Amino acid sequence: MSLTRTKSIDELIAASEQHPGRLRRTLGLWSLVAIGVGLVIGSGIFTMTGTAAAGMNYEASSILKAPLLAILTGQQTVGTFGRPGAGPALSISFLLVAITCGFAALCYAELASMIPVAGSAYTYAYATLGEIFAWIIGWDLILEYAVADMAVAVGFSAYFNDLLDNVFGIHLPAHFANPVFVEGRATGAWFNVPAFLLVLILTWLLVRGVRESFRANAILVSFKVAAILAFIFGAARAVDTRNWQPFMPNGIPGMLTGAAIVFFAYIGFDSLSTTAEECKNPQRDLPRGILITLGTCAVLYAAVALVLTGVAHWTTLNNAAPVANALQALGFNRLRFVVTVAALLGMTTSVLIGQYGQTRIWFAMSRDRLLPGMFCKVHPKFQTPHISTWIAGLAVAVPAGVWDIGTFGDLTNIGTLFAFVVVAVGVIVLRRTQPGRHRSFRVPWVPLLPVLAIASCLVLMLSLPLETWIRFVVWLIIGLGIYFGYSRKRVA
Repeated sequence: MSLTRTKSIDELIAASEQHPGRLRRTLGLWSLVAIGVGLVIGSGIFTMTGTAAAGMNYEASSILKAPLLAILTGQQTVGTFGRPGAGPALSISFLLVAITCGFAALCYAELASMIPVAGSAYTYAYATLGEIFAWIIGWDLILEYAVADMAVAVGFSAYFNDLLDNVFGIHLPAHFANPVFVEGRATGAWFNVPAFLLVLILTWLLVRGVRESFRANAILVSFKVAAILAFIFGAARAVDTRNWQPFMPNGIPGMLTGAAIVFFAYIGFDSLSTTAEECKNPQRDLPRGILITLGTCAVLYAAVALVLTGVAHWTTLNNAAPVANALQALGFNRLRFVVTVAALLGMTTSVLIGQYGQTRIWFAMSRDRLLPGMFCKVHPKFQTPHISTWIAGLAVAVPAGVWDIGTFGDLTNIGTLFAFVVVAVGVIVLRRTQPGRHRSFRVPWVPLLPVLAIASCLVLMLSLPLETWIRFVVWLIIGLGIYFGYSRKRVA
């Protein structure tokens, strides 16, 4: 069997329609936008903005934490290593990432309209590059969604503890309210219970049904966006323009590093492609949903970053709850309460949609016999892949109770960037191999825009630490071991 054996688009669509565990089509355009915004806004805007603005420094022994590009160019060889903060230029970092994601979003929109099948980039790779590449990207997507949800769950715990402590005067025991390890060092905590319980509760909701889950998501998203707007306009009156001077304290390298960090915040628009088999009209609504989601979130992100770095000096923002802490320092306790609740709602929807996307990847790979058959079994009553949903929930909940947010963010970034590269390549390949196939949405200026997507993603990947690259390669090696030891034989 050839490692580069592909499945035709018609074969993929037929398999989805004929499979006994067929998913129910219930999602329209605005449900898709709510899903996209629900996942995109909720993690980076409340948890990663501080780290991206302030940067991080490490001791000389931690060369693995230096950006790979800085090591390759000889900028960091000895001494203290670090990731320079973007400072007030974080708003520009957000817009740069939006442009980068925009290139990739156009590619996703074209493939999603052509291949309305669950599996996202995994399915696109199967149709364009071959089975081995499909396995690699599917294994990568499992990592992407899992670590993203772990990071958001940890951020949720920090904001939840802040809300209980400062609003209700309830103090959770430190042993059960904090990560066990932060930056590889033991904290003395035993388990992060809030993070663990959040994932399990949302897993239960997803098992109950897609329509019910996303109805709740739409309500939470509307409250979240309203609260974000309240922060932007409410805190704007306290902006001190001196905090914006210098606007780009660490120059272009700091702005690019900040972009690599906050790239995590845009993860979500690609998750819309995992809903393809549950859309009422995927050819029309998926492209629109992807682009509307990205545009809405880019504007909100840039505005929040500009206001946040205006009300607090960028060097003070390196913490797990930068927005809430900045408002506390200003004495804006009422607005702080609103933002804290919005953060909790935002992170809740992020984990909900992230877990949904992850299980649909497992579902698609199982249906193609690359994973055990139990992962594509559908609950007879709820019509959801209940087994894969519960297993994915536990696989995320337990690590979220142990590690800190910084451990997960970069792994999510590199996994997503890699997926974007594969999708952009897929557009170029299909334009050459099937130029006459109907496309309800077409990427303009092919191959220029897909090539720009590939190049910009590679630049951001090189801005990530060497340690992240090593972990990513190890994850792929483990995946290849499973493929050659199990999956390839099962497909054959």
